[in-house]
Amino acid sequence: MSKTCCVTGHRDLPAGKLSEITTALSAEIDRAIAEGFDSFFSGFAEGVDLLFAQLVVQKSSDHPGLRLLAAIPFRQRFERLASVPETAALLDACAEVHVVSETYHDSVYRDRNRFMVDRSQLVIAVYDGRAGGGTARTLAYARKMGCKARVLFFK
Repeated sequence: MSKTCCVTGHRDLPAGKLSEITTALSAEIDRAIAEGFDSFFSGFAEGVDLLFAQLVVQKSSDHPGLRLLAAIPFRQRFERLASVPETAALLDACAEVHVVSETYHDSVYRDRNRFMVDRSQLVIAVYDGRAGGGTARTLAYARKMGCKARVLFFK
């Protein structure tokens, strides 16, 4: 039985913390793999999501059963990602690509995040503690749904 983990985190990562965040996120992915997680959802936003996707792809060479899954909020976002060589390569590496909505609307990002949480047993969050925003709302939703969450806190 597949065990699925998803990521949530900020788009704007402080440049001075990028190495520290990358190391911590990589260690959490390793921990999840050791616990039997083999499927990893990324929402493919800038920042944490794309970093997570890159790390999962790197780790798949040592762990051939790993599956990167994409949850893209809306069709036009998918088309933009597919037109950039770096993100197109990550999309090509995905076992599954889910486009949550055909059109943009105000709650597409919330819907995308809930789509991932609803299909995961673990959420890894890279979080700076701000009260509002998608990361805080996704963590709150995960907790409400009884999904285990691990928070990598940074300022």
